[in-house]
Amino acid sequence: MVEQHFLSQAIKVLLLSHLLFFHLQVLGQHLLREAVRVRASQILDSLLYDEDTDGDRKITIDDPHIQGTERGDKRFWLTSIDGKRYEIAGTYSLSNLLQELKLAETSGTDTASISAAKIFEPPVEHISRSIRELYWKGLTRVIDENGLKKIISDEKTKTIDGFHYLYVPWDDSVAYNYFVGIANADASLKLRVEKLPRVITPDYVKNLNGRHGLLSLELERASTGKYRGVPFVVPGGRFNEMYGWDSYFIVLGLLQDGEVQLAKNMVDNLVYEINHYGKILNANRTYYLTRSQPPFLTSMILAVYRYLPRNEETKIWLKKVLTAAIKEYRQVWVAKDRLTFTGLSRYYDTGSGPPPEVEPGHFDAVYMRFAEKLAMPPDELEKEYNSGKLKDPELDEYFVHDRAMRESGHDTSYRLINRCADLVTVDLNSLLYKTEIDIARIIQVEFNGELQLSNGDVELSKDWFNRAERRKALINRYLWNEGRGMFFDYDFVNHKQVEYISATTFYPLWARLATQRQARLLVERALPLLEMPGGIVASAEESRGPISKSRPGTQWDYPYGWAPHQMLIWCGLMNYGYDSVAQRLVYRWLFTIAFNAANYNGTITEKYNVVTRSHRVFAEYGNVGSTFSYLTKEGFGWTNASFEVGISLLQNIYKKYLNRLVPPEWIYGN
Repeated sequence: MVEQHFLSQAIKVLLLSHLLFFHLQVLGQHLLREAVRVRASQILDSLLYDEDTDGDRKITIDDPHIQGTERGDKRFWLTSIDGKRYEIAGTYSLSNLLQELKLAETSGTDTASISAAKIFEPPVEHISRSIRELYWKGLTRVIDENGLKKIISDEKTKTIDGFHYLYVPWDDSVAYNYFVGIANADASLKLRVEKLPRVITPDYVKNLNGRHGLLSLELERASTGKYRGVPFVVPGGRFNEMYGWDSYFIVLGLLQDGEVQLAKNMVDNLVYEINHYGKILNANRTYYLTRSQPPFLTSMILAVYRYLPRNEETKIWLKKVLTAAIKEYRQVWVAKDRLTFTGLSRYYDTGSGPPPEVEPGHFDAVYMRFAEKLAMPPDELEKEYNSGKLKDPELDEYFVHDRAMRESGHDTSYRLINRCADLVTVDLNSLLYKTEIDIARIIQVEFNGELQLSNGDVELSKDWFNRAERRKALINRYLWNEGRGMFFDYDFVNHKQVEYISATTFYPLWARLATQRQARLLVERALPLLEMPGGIVASAEESRGPISKSRPGTQWDYPYGWAPHQMLIWCGLMNYGYDSVAQRLVYRWLFTIAFNAANYNGTITEKYNVVTRSHRVFAEYGNVGSTFSYLTKEGFGWTNASFEVGISLLQNIYKKYLNRLVPPEWIYGN
């Protein structure tokens, strides 16, 4: 911690300069007590002309200064309605002004009140306030009469006949009748409502190609007697549906910001998926019906339960959602497709062939490799294979692994490419250990050790504790590497560990299944390979290996970092007493977010290059959250959450440095 260190004179000078800048901001807020009234559209046009010199409708550090003019000089004179002029200087303050003007314009009024409190607001407070007041609202969706149009208008709903398809479970007649009524009442929606079969097979899902669509979630009856959709939060951008593991991290952010009911709604929608679709889906679209995502439900339940009143209604809710978690555990994670002979579980997707959700061109390198083997043009091979005319067992197997990797949420990484279905992974089995422990403790504490299910079965806490202990022993047997001091995935087909160093090696600390000695070895041996200037990297550079045209970069590998890894590792380190290490990692990640938001018009993205601390990521799908005009109204779901959770963990002295954008190396060294 910084108070325990003697800073060098150079560092003191740097900190003093930041302190002076901060005091000038505070002085500006003090002097400008009254809001300045301006003509929003007029000032907006003038500001964009002067400072948005690259024409991307944002003000960033990349806007060049036009030589010989004042355009792009990062200084702007704001003229009020009564003719007074106020100078605003610097990329960050000018981008805040742009955002405030655009919010005023979109609100339908041309007269805006501009206050220094928002223009010169310290970055930490500005980002956090934006998440609380704007982003969560911008990411919230409902599937009902009011919310359908927003969801079905996205690019992923295109079909061969031009209609938008909404699928409802075979046993939810209320939902079916409700949505059919909407479709009949509004022909402009071009909505077709279909009932799913009672048994959803992989062949059924495959035959939906060209007619894939949205899956309904829970409806509730409002006080007016009408039905309405139970709201949920989406990741953002092209991810305009409810995702499995994203939801856990989003819930943590919502709870941190006091959005308890919305967090509870997220759990209720996931329980609906289990009860009606058989699993928590990758996301609520038909092409995900064969695939789940990493299991975080019991962790979500406990997180929400802590904020609920202790009454009979809450107890009924807890029993309902816990019963669903047990159901999912049994029919998904320890069922025949995913439970292996080792006693540990794997990721698996019961579908076959290329996953239909990927963008065109994603598998070009794969098809090229197989085309060379078969001596045929790559585009011809792709067409022949996808039509079913060409059979290739090796290519079939590749897509079995690819689909399993997508269930893991780590799509894609060279840790899992072309072998995921053969692995019992550290991440999945740590999550399942946590699930077993959670179920055991909830039954023990809240149901006196015995939970009576509606079908007459009885769940005993002692049985769940025993399951957890067995899994813990198997994790140590198959996944712990004593010589390396790390946890690795185990290839149960080839009977060997895959010594690929990934951020997932820390999952056992989050799940509290590691020993204190194992935690120490991970901190000593794995952390130096994964800690980068901007936070934890998804995998070690050496493990990822060289990148080339035939072996392109993957987004869940070096040099990229993701919010879920950061949050799980912070928590895991604190579980084992490594609080000062966790503080350092929190600061590195929050600085990366804050630096990019301050210099790039509020940009908050799904992932970052944590080596360069940049949001400029071009691997695979690009970087959701980086494309917008004027201001972002969403950020990105789990990154928003990581900022809110991280700020709650960061000690006050570090928040001061973060507000001044003091890089972590000046505090911690390299």
